[in-house]
Amino acid sequence: MKKLVAIIILTLTVVALVVPPAHASAAASAALALGAFAAFNLLFLGPLWAATWYPPVYAAPAPVAYAPPVYRPAVVRSSAPSAPLINREVIYPHGRYVLYGDGVRTAYHWVWVPGPPPPPPGPPPTQ
Repeated sequence: MKKLVAIIILTLTVVALVVPPAHASAAASAALALGAFAAFNLLFLGPLWAATWYPPVYAAPAPVAYAPPVYRPAVVRSSAPSAPLINREVIYPHGRYVLYGDGVRTAYHWVWVPGPPPPPPGPPPTQ
């Protein structure tokens, strides 16, 4: 069927190109020109137009194979909590700085905590 349609279209194209147009008026030659333009578009630009409406079908890529995750039982530690990773106190003789915040949810900030007041002087010495 496809071969028959192709032969008919080829025959009509060859006949249209070989047979000279008859002597006609300007309106008839304009109509002939428009007809030739339409035939050219159908024959040569039609496949390009059809390719844009019906893109080629590609096969999906093969699925990637991977190993399933290995589950291990949780390790329960009964030791005391580890020491802090950073030093949160800087001690001076008259007070200390304390670091607050975790740096993620709340910003770090240092707070000055004054030391205890010096003890009151003792009783005067007796002689």
